Amino acid sequence: MDLSLFYFANDSTAPGARGRYELLIEGAKLADRAGLTAVWTPERHFDPFGGAYPNPSVLGAAIATITERIGIRAGSVVAPLHHPLRIAEEWSVVDNLSGGRVGIAFASGWNAVDFALAPGNYENRRTVLRQTAEEVRRLWRGGSATGVDGMGRAVEVRPYPPAVQPELPIWVTSGGGVETFRAAGEMRAGLLTHLLGQNLGELAGKIAEYRRVATERHGWSGHVVLMLHTLLGDDLEQVREVVRTPFTNYLKSSANLTAKSFLGKDVNLADLNAADIEYLSARAFDRYFSTGGLFGGVDHAAELIDRVAGLGIDEIGCLVDFGVRPDAVLHGIELLGKLNARVTA
Repeated sequence: MDLSLFYFANDSTAPGARGRYELLIEGAKLADRAGLTAVWTPERHFDPFGGAYPNPSVLGAAIATITERIGIRAGSVVAPLHHPLRIAEEWSVVDNLSGGRVGIAFASGWNAVDFALAPGNYENRRTVLRQTAEEVRRLWRGGSATGVDGMGRAVEVRPYPPAVQPELPIWVTSGGGVETFRAAGEMRAGLLTHLLGQNLGELAGKIAEYRRVATERHGWSGHVVLMLHTLLGDDLEQVREVVRTPFTNYLKSSANLTAKSFLGKDVNLADLNAADIEYLSARAFDRYFSTGGLFGGVDHAAELIDRVAGLGIDEIGCLVDFGVRPDAVLHGIELLGKLNARVTA
């Protein structure tokens, strides 16, 4: 079992612009020293929830210059929003800056508002994801693309600079749809997923299907990364109290983003029914804290890792930026290093 660091939800409206990326940078340095496998950064648009992360290649370039060995990954690039040449170019730069440490998880996107960048791709976004990922792979290997230049001439272009790694490590991001799991297996891509809308028992069956397809198609067992909200501390109850308020607020923020995707505008869920929202948020906190996160002391976390390893999960992406004060998060990353040493031993 590998442990990696995952950034996803930082509130981009928080005061103190000079320190907005301090947790990202200092956490990456700690994770690098602690022997964690990778640092993942997302692509998020047009909402305070995660709005500090509009471009994972830019953030990956920053991490590349202050780390030495840790992997630098996008979790995820929303493939239908971009031209394959741009993805290949940007990430090849980061691959060079890092000495060959990058990897990309490709996502189809789900928030309709994000597609203000490419509205024509929303309806067929899952097909576009697969086409874009395969084209980026081909370009990464040194391939070229045919296009039309500004004077209407057919031209053949290829991205520069050449990457360090001859093959780009890729994953496909899935919110739980078994068809996406199968598609990842067919593409010989890793799989990145989470527990929002699926439990560990359901996930185990989907992972088995992913590995079946990958084995039958490519003779490869695959690679599964599970995102889990994470905070390690001195003991379980101490951690519970530290995360209760910020994690509950985080769940409310993500619910607003989900509603915004369907309605196309900001929604104050508290205006719909404040008492019900408070109740549901509290129940969601209890559920995620007990069964959907990596919380507590090192010993307690090691027990959870033993359980999820049996489901066929290869790596836990420890999502740390959900509103907990930075000093507690950084202390938790230090403890993740101790947990990682135990797991690898």
